[in-house]
Amino acid sequence: MLRPMPLLQLKNITVAFGGPPLLDGVDVTVQSGERLCLLGRNGAGKSTLLKVMRGDLDPNDGEIIRDPGVRVAYLEQHVPADVDGSVLDVVVAALGHAARDRAFEQPARAAISRVGLNADAVFAELSAGMKRRALLARAIASDPDVLLLDEPTNHLDIDSIDWLERFLAKQARALVFVTHDRALLRKLATGILDLDRGRLSRWDPDYDVFLERKQGLLETEARTNRKFDKKLAQEEVWIRQGVRERRKRNMGRVARLREMRTERGGRRDVEGRVRMEAQAGDRSGRIVLRAKGLTFAYEGKSVIRGLDLDVMRGDRIGIIGPNGSGKTTLLRLLLAELEPDSGHVRKGVNLQVGYFDQLHAELDENATAAENVGEGASTVNVNGKSRQVVSYLNDFLFTADQARSPVRTFSGGERNRLLLARIFARPSNVLVLDEPTNDLDVETLEVLEDLLANYEGTVLVVSHDRELLDHVVTSTLVLDGTGGWKEYVGGYSDYVSQRAADAPKRKKSGGRRKGKARPVSPLSKEEKRELRELPARIEKLEEQQAALHEQMADPAFFKEAGDVIATAKKKLEDVEAAIQTAYARWEVLEEKRTG
Repeated sequence: MLRPMPLLQLKNITVAFGGPPLLDGVDVTVQSGERLCLLGRNGAGKSTLLKVMRGDLDPNDGEIIRDPGVRVAYLEQHVPADVDGSVLDVVVAALGHAARDRAFEQPARAAISRVGLNADAVFAELSAGMKRRALLARAIASDPDVLLLDEPTNHLDIDSIDWLERFLAKQARALVFVTHDRALLRKLATGILDLDRGRLSRWDPDYDVFLERKQGLLETEARTNRKFDKKLAQEEVWIRQGVRERRKRNMGRVARLREMRTERGGRRDVEGRVRMEAQAGDRSGRIVLRAKGLTFAYEGKSVIRGLDLDVMRGDRIGIIGPNGSGKTTLLRLLLAELEPDSGHVRKGVNLQVGYFDQLHAELDENATAAENVGEGASTVNVNGKSRQVVSYLNDFLFTADQARSPVRTFSGGERNRLLLARIFARPSNVLVLDEPTNDLDVETLEVLEDLLANYEGTVLVVSHDRELLDHVVTSTLVLDGTGGWKEYVGGYSDYVSQRAADAPKRKKSGGRRKGKARPVSPLSKEEKRELRELPARIEKLEEQQAALHEQMADPAFFKEAGDVIATAKKKLEDVEAAIQTAYARWEVLEEKRTG
């Protein structure tokens, strides 16, 4: 059986920019058919590694080996500012030609068609999500053997992310991608690359197994380091003994102490983990917000139409919808930052609102991080404890120098962390968060997720992060982009299941939260039998799913031939789809049975 073909190899790659190396002796092989997810903290060097793979950055040391004729394409993290012209112009230019030429147009138009765009659309007039699609078309137009994607879900709505998953799953060649979207990771990855303190390690694709084993390694490392440090401290005491003892010194022991000092000086300890603690506010009233008949249009386009919404104390509501569907507009209407065309919003009593604006308008660009959080004071009070602002910012991984630096020098991820630090330093009983996960690394995202899941107040969150929605929210409000809306119980997965069950009877226009029940038909004999058999079928499918996860958790699995790995991945995708279909069918039959 044929083994996977190596397309790209990096051997002993080192890249440094004055401080500790971002890449410190990195080895990695990318083979045909692989989809490798590259993980690491913000600033760990993930984008740097992709640039080395692409050939845009020369390493300080090491060797890059590409199979002859291998084409490598790259989708950068941010939309470049210098891209203009039509979508076709943008894609053709990437093929090495500045003007339209039939020889270049054919592959360009094919790539544009694959991402579902109009070739004649003006790039500058596209939404952020559609610009990302155009740049993806630019990357795939050359029919690359290795496709490198840096945060490909940035600025995409959930429907676009679903499309991207399906699109990338069909790619026959190799894929290396950086993402903070854990659902995308779970769906696509055939392997995980972990970049930690300059070193790269490879893991099996089961993300939960990776987290467990990585934590075990870090705990072992910490115990080893504590033992080493204790021994070093003892040796330092010995070296400082009096003159009489010095005459008896063992020179081998002295040499060993020098070696230990050098070893300790070169050690790169694990950086601190983000610590988030929300300043608890007073208890709000039982009713937090009540919207009745809320309607708003912009430039003649209906954005919100006839929305009735009760937000009760303790609710955690996720808001999703296509880009431009009005999610941010809805938040601003509920916060009374916009006046509705009709209807009204009534606020409850004793509200203390913390608002995360995805555009970071709350931050003063010219002020320092400490000034933005402390507002002139050197301390903040968090849940009864007085904290120095600089120390408090260290909980959010800002150094003392960064705390005293102006915000205009910060990256997108740093601004997100700073705005969260500002919000959580103030008492609140309502958190209104508009895309708080953009540019956060996975570790910080999971800390935020835990905070929101345990927050004692009320949460309204706009997010395209499906796992965060599943783990945090109690209901999901879906906007359709035409002013229509519908609310579902539970998180994103619950919404998907309910939508599937509701599909045959869903109205075209946006619905209300309450309405008359539809007539119910009795179950046929065949449907009764199907309903009885569904639990056992689901149980069997879930056993198959667990067995496949266990198979893929074995490190030896990914040493199998590429077609074996691909077959197992396809089987897992089919089983998971069957489980989702079975649950949806169960809900349809159960609803029909009970009326």
